[in-house]
Amino acid sequence: MKNILVILLLSMVFISCTDLEEMNINPNLPTATHPQLLLTNVEWEVFRAYGGTSALYAQKMLVQTDGENSNQYYKWDRGSFGPYSVLRNVTKMIQEAERINDPSYVALGKFFRSYYFYNLTLNFGDVPYTAALKGEIEEEYAPVYDDQEVVFKGILAELEEAETILASQNTIIAGDIIYSGNVLSWRKLINAFRLKVLMTLSPKSESGEIDFSEFNTIFTNSPLMESEAESGQLVFLDQQNNRYPDFNSSGFSSGMYIDSTFIQRLQVRKDPRLFIYCTQTKSAKEAGKAIDDFSSYEGGDPAAPYAEVNQKATQGNVSKVNDRYHRDPVNEPYKLLGYSEQQLILAEAAVRGWISADAEMLYKDGVKASFKFYEMYSEEYSSYVDPEAAMMYLSEPMNDFSKAMSDTDKIELIVMQKYLQSFFQMQWTSFYDHHRTGFPSFRRPTGVEIPYRWIYPQSEYNYNADNVTSAITKQFGAGNDNIHQMTWWIK
Repeated sequence: MKNILVILLLSMVFISCTDLEEMNINPNLPTATHPQLLLTNVEWEVFRAYGGTSALYAQKMLVQTDGENSNQYYKWDRGSFGPYSVLRNVTKMIQEAERINDPSYVALGKFFRSYYFYNLTLNFGDVPYTAALKGEIEEEYAPVYDDQEVVFKGILAELEEAETILASQNTIIAGDIIYSGNVLSWRKLINAFRLKVLMTLSPKSESGEIDFSEFNTIFTNSPLMESEAESGQLVFLDQQNNRYPDFNSSGFSSGMYIDSTFIQRLQVRKDPRLFIYCTQTKSAKEAGKAIDDFSSYEGGDPAAPYAEVNQKATQGNVSKVNDRYHRDPVNEPYKLLGYSEQQLILAEAAVRGWISADAEMLYKDGVKASFKFYEMYSEEYSSYVDPEAAMMYLSEPMNDFSKAMSDTDKIELIVMQKYLQSFFQMQWTSFYDHHRTGFPSFRRPTGVEIPYRWIYPQSEYNYNADNVTSAITKQFGAGNDNIHQMTWWIK
């Protein structure tokens, strides 16, 4: 009788274990999927990354009047490793693409990896790269940090691999909300980004640490964007969860105003994009001044105490951000990298002698493309930025490339145009251009230095202490994880 009971009990255990295994397979949480299902979400996250207003305060485009903004006064501290969360989805997309043998998704995955690691290493310096994102496969939860030089070289290598893969593909990439699956368009964007990464590293052009001949090879042999319509951008729709990110944002109705230095730079150049970026002052409206009257616009001093700027704003003498940025559900696309920026990068390369090309023509192409962008996406103001307006603008002495005598003057002109087209676009590009070239200058209170980086996140000290401590010591000396330390790319 005991033997029968033992057999019955063992049978019940076996059956229970089998049932439990089946129960633990959740049909609503699949372990495999087609990469196209991941691609759409990844693109949405990537093309909206590094958005918001933080960069606009640091780059002297916005001022705050109802409290001190840490970015305006360069008082930030810790940054975020949040991009690694999206990179986990990118990693999964690559794995699924390899499982079904579809290289096009692998190529896009390499591009997205490059984009995120490019921003991460600029933000911090050394970061986990070769050992990162291996938790699910190798159970590696405390990755070592790679030297910034290694990260940049890895980025360039991955971008080249992505271009090589796509060059051999003749297919439509399903799930693509940027280029509707067009492989050639993606190749153009990837190659433009390769140029941007190399231009970012221009401070290393004399050191021999980076092979800058690759720039000319890309320019000569690889497809690049040929018009503003080919820009890498996310177009918004007037549908729930697809609208412009700042639509109906309450932040625009509080203490957010325009920086006086930004307005002055647009005014002295007679730049009609001023009318698109911001509103007339309350005083100018009450006086009946026209929208295209440059004297209708005035900003707040970014170096003054915020209470002082608030008093000026209360008197009706400070412009706010144009209503279109929070009242238009689609407004304008977010550009990850546009044709206009590409042409200005090429113009700078021509000045530096990296490529044989007409720098003035490329500069003009970049400016005209920026005007075209706003003509397409700010219809109410399109007459101010039509082709004729662009040509008139380029003939203004301060914008006339032919009047720039030295290479330094030419680079300043080019970099300034990148800056002027970056309002709510291009994230931190102008901040790093400042560190790279010295242009544009950023007004700030006396004695305040512009940071080079962010402090590593507290989570790294909590869960990856040995590796982050080692990275800090190697880069800056023990305990010197602070915002004023220069990293390899700018030294």
